[in-house]
Amino acid sequence: MKVLALSVDDVASHKKWTSDIEDTQKTKLNYPILGDPDRKVSSLYGMIHPHANDTLTVRSVFVIDPDKKVRLTLTYPASTGRNFDVVLRVVDSLQLADGYAVATPANWKDGQDVILSASLQDPAVLKQKFPKGYTVVRPYLRTTPQPNR
Repeated sequence: MKVLALSVDDVASHKKWTSDIEDTQKTKLNYPILGDPDRKVSSLYGMIHPHANDTLTVRSVFVIDPDKKVRLTLTYPASTGRNFDVVLRVVDSLQLADGYAVATPANWKDGQDVILSASLQDPAVLKQKFPKGYTVVRPYLRTTPQPNR
């Protein structure tokens, strides 16, 4: 996963507030931040709220997979900061789903049980794909220990 930020501020402004963030939040920003002072990119992606000051972007997060398919769009109001724990949880979930034909339940955290895809019905395939076994909660709801752990 790679993180990239886009801001309607210019690069000189980024350097100042990056330093402020590192000082006040005791964390280092270790990803690139692109300047978009003409707002071309942020307008194309709907990141300027139509009823807000045009210098305040909404806080949009896009998760784009290696095939360049948008897998998640998450938008926070300008008054709310993004939560990287949420973004990482989604990326972990997407990678699990892609690799193992499972889904993650609400509030799932890495290491917890996952839900088997309803499309998997053949007992031999289930035994092969999920050697740790699975639990039938309902005929349509089966859980298994996280397969990549």
